[in-house]
Amino acid sequence: MNKSIVVSGVIIIVLGIVLGAFGAHALKERLEAEQLASFETGVRYVMYHGLAFLILGLAADRLPKLTWTYRLLLIGVVLFSGSIFLLALQPIMGISLKFLGPVTPIGGTLMIVGWVLLLISLLKKG
Repeated sequence: MNKSIVVSGVIIIVLGIVLGAFGAHALKERLEAEQLASFETGVRYVMYHGLAFLILGLAADRLPKLTWTYRLLLIGVVLFSGSIFLLALQPIMGISLKFLGPVTPIGGTLMIVGWVLLLISLLKKG
């Protein structure tokens, strides 16, 4: 078991629950349907990756070289979901954050690379 990865997974899951509740209750009347849907997409990816970290951390003794997989997934989900949250909240904050648009696919790419890296290390393990 890798305690750090498990703990980060639990923290990310809690964050996902809080953000999901915030979106469902505080933002429902304040955002357009498209913005709320984007916010919910960010929440889903936070939850998926929190659960993934929990599983990866618990299975760390049997999984090879998790450090880079974990880093890429963590940075990826922060950039991907974080930029989605901020972009969706633009109307409420009253400022333009369109410059964050390119951050979302960068985060998505990092997540993809992290998952591919895990796949490669699993296939090599054999």
